[in-house]
Amino acid sequence: MSTKTSLYEKHVQLGAKVVDFHGWEMPIQYSGIIEEHNAVRSKAGLFDLSHMGEIEVSGPQSYEFLNFLLCNNLDRLEYDGRIIYTGMLNEKGGFIDDLLVYRKQRDSFLLVVNASNREEDFSWMQKQAPPFDVRLNDISMKTGLVAVQGPASASIMADILDYPFENLYYYHFIETAFKRIPVIISRTGYTGEDGFELYADWDKLGIIWDALYSAGQKYGLLPIGLGARDTLRLEARYPLHGNDISPDVTPLEAGLGWIVDLNKPDFIGKKVLSSQKKNGVAKKLIGFTMAERGIPRHGYTIFSGDSAVGEVTSGTMSPSLSTGIGMGYVSSCVLEKNENLTVDIHRSRRCLTLHKGPFVSSNIYRKTVKERI
Repeated sequence: MSTKTSLYEKHVQLGAKVVDFHGWEMPIQYSGIIEEHNAVRSKAGLFDLSHMGEIEVSGPQSYEFLNFLLCNNLDRLEYDGRIIYTGMLNEKGGFIDDLLVYRKQRDSFLLVVNASNREEDFSWMQKQAPPFDVRLNDISMKTGLVAVQGPASASIMADILDYPFENLYYYHFIETAFKRIPVIISRTGYTGEDGFELYADWDKLGIIWDALYSAGQKYGLLPIGLGARDTLRLEARYPLHGNDISPDVTPLEAGLGWIVDLNKPDFIGKKVLSSQKKNGVAKKLIGFTMAERGIPRHGYTIFSGDSAVGEVTSGTMSPSLSTGIGMGYVSSCVLEKNENLTVDIHRSRRCLTLHKGPFVSSNIYRKTVKERI
């Protein structure tokens, strides 16, 4: 049986097409993927993300525990209210999950993990915890999460909350209240647009959803399903666990070396990553646009001449660019030769063009500390 979020009935009332997503009944679309996608790029969109997992880590050695568990360095969380993106790796350096870490206090953290990995993540954390004086608490089924994303998101937030949102920096959060409901508000997102994520009690989340939906109408806000969420994140070139990153992929192979601190004394997977840093990686994640008509899809083969040299991990027709875009892993030695690459689409080889960085210019709120998050 699939699990329903506390907002399920609201999705049905709004005409959502609901599908099973990793054991959750989630809206895939409402008015249509392209319309929803364009609303987020130009106006605003409202997302139900209550399927995501939330895990509390606290105790005297929580800082030391997380610095061993995760590949990024928690020293970058210099003060309460900061967030970092990082990876939880296995001994081979592969991704058990990618996640966000919220520093609430020096000895209290909130981890936000992927829905499909929550139970595995929590089990792995329990396995690694015994040497440390820490407490782990999976609060996922008590915590609801919504996000408002797009150029109008700050205006919508200001309409319902008396707070100077120009002072809430990117990858920072506050703990406050809305109509006496405790809420965590972070300036983060998965779309490449300015936006906010709001965490609240599972049973109270509907009040927050209704307020955001109502306030957003004059700005053109639409409810957004998982379909547009995927096209938005791919245009921003954000990786998706299970597609672009997995237990068989390391951060260095995925182009995420910036979330790895090899100067830390030790962390799980460090030995493998240190070797890759020194000797190079066998495969690399590339971004590409289609030089010919065609839509790349997950699992399609990438060729150099007649040789299969890689595979598409994510692909779509970009609503913003009206062309096919994608990511995939390709042999490093092939990339070094700068050979022409093609994608096999319905038994036809279509040429692709390598693309660095996001496919669509990012509109993230940039008032932040001067360092890469």
